[in-house]
Amino acid sequence: MKRYHVFVEGRVQGVGFRGFAMLNAQRRNLTGSVKNLDNGMVEMFVQGEEAQIDSFLEAIEKGDGRFIRVDNISVKQTEVVPNEKRFSYGWY
Repeated sequence: MKRYHVFVEGRVQGVGFRGFAMLNAQRRNLTGSVKNLDNGMVEMFVQGEEAQIDSFLEAIEKGDGRFIRVDNISVKQTEVVPNEKRFSYGWY
């Protein structure tokens, strides 16, 4: 089990990015959260099995092929949150 703190830059606000991230996380049984920042970036925490997280980050980097464009992703490992149950918008 791993947990990462992720910042995403690009065209990631106002284009359905948070829903896209949540759907991709749920499909991979990952937990965490996603929220927009005032500077135009998106901040995420993602937790789960490393292979699933790698797959999630690859999907995020590719975007949706239409509206979302990711220019840069910053990923840093952080401490696992025990008993986290879901992936959601905002911090819960």
